[in-house]
Amino acid sequence: MKNKWLWLLALLLLALLAFFALAPGIVERGMNKVVATTLPTVTPQTRKLHASLQIADLHEDTLMWKRDVLTRSGQGQVDLPRLIDGNVALQVFSSVSKTPKNQNYDANSADTDNITLLALAQLQPPRTWTSLLERSLFHAQKLDRAAAASNGQLRVIRTPADLDALLADRAVGKTRVGGLLSIEGLQNMEGKLANLDKLHAAGFRMAGLAHFFDNQLAGSMHGTAKGGLTPLGRQTVRRMEQLGMIVDIAHASHQSVAEILKMAKRPVVSSHGGVQAVCKVNRNLTDAEIRGVAKTGGVIGIGYWDAAICGTEPAKVAAAIAHVRDLVGIDHVGLGSDFDGAVTTGFDTAQLVYVTQALVDRGFTPAEIRKVMGGNVLRVLQAGIAAAR
Repeated sequence: MKNKWLWLLALLLLALLAFFALAPGIVERGMNKVVATTLPTVTPQTRKLHASLQIADLHEDTLMWKRDVLTRSGQGQVDLPRLIDGNVALQVFSSVSKTPKNQNYDANSADTDNITLLALAQLQPPRTWTSLLERSLFHAQKLDRAAAASNGQLRVIRTPADLDALLADRAVGKTRVGGLLSIEGLQNMEGKLANLDKLHAAGFRMAGLAHFFDNQLAGSMHGTAKGGLTPLGRQTVRRMEQLGMIVDIAHASHQSVAEILKMAKRPVVSSHGGVQAVCKVNRNLTDAEIRGVAKTGGVIGIGYWDAAICGTEPAKVAAAIAHVRDLVGIDHVGLGSDFDGAVTTGFDTAQLVYVTQALVDRGFTPAEIRKVMGGNVLRVLQAGIAAAR
């Protein structure tokens, strides 16, 4: 009988080990997919142009997953080797602290959370199992550690001077990628304005007020009430502008977006998504909202997945970019992939040359492409991460 119980215990331990070792990867492979799509033929001229660009992407979610950012992976859509292959100069790494079960674009309550189970399954530090703030601080630590182990190839960008140094090194041929920390939903403030300062001290330089549910700061486009800013939300916008944290309206309700744009004194971004004129999905921006972002001097990041552009082809990305350009000018549109954010795309970050080619095929000039592929985002980041004087 004793041997039987020992065998059962051993089997249980093996099952637990298999779960912790295999489950996170299985989950991610089912959520971050690259599928076959229609890709343009890349010309030698486009490859040369692409190699000369300073590319910047406003949003991805790699830090959420149990993967080494420095190692090329067979799953997901982003890691440092693929960023280098894609000629990315700066990648914004977002921290996701909470998502609802049965997540959808129409209506979600704040009563459930998928990230708790993910934190447990990935054997993250116990402090992250119950605290949304600690989950984001862990993500910041994860990026810092990756940068420290990258032999200088990955740098965390916290100041305009950091960004200047990164671009100067790349200009003389050094292989360097910048990583800037962002937050997807400030529920991780846990209702306390003082926690925003803690997040800033940890390196976060951009944040969206809401994610897939209404929270203590703002209504979400995907929440149940979809209301506007709360008093804490208004305080937070003001404090972000003082600290040098860029306000991101992605996922915010239409009412929250309108209120943010009305009170903004510094450039605002929509880090990832699409435009309703090209793809009529509720999370995408109206023309009035696009004009509002442009009025602040900000930029719209166009994503690569179906709900953002109604397809996965690079030509669809170019079509959304063209709409923003035609509506408010070339200076207010850029890239916002949402790579590794539980999305299916037709290419990964190593294959961004296809986006460049799609823009060429659409008739964009080299000067316009330089702005779209990174120049606009870099300009807004340079101004936005400087503390207010």
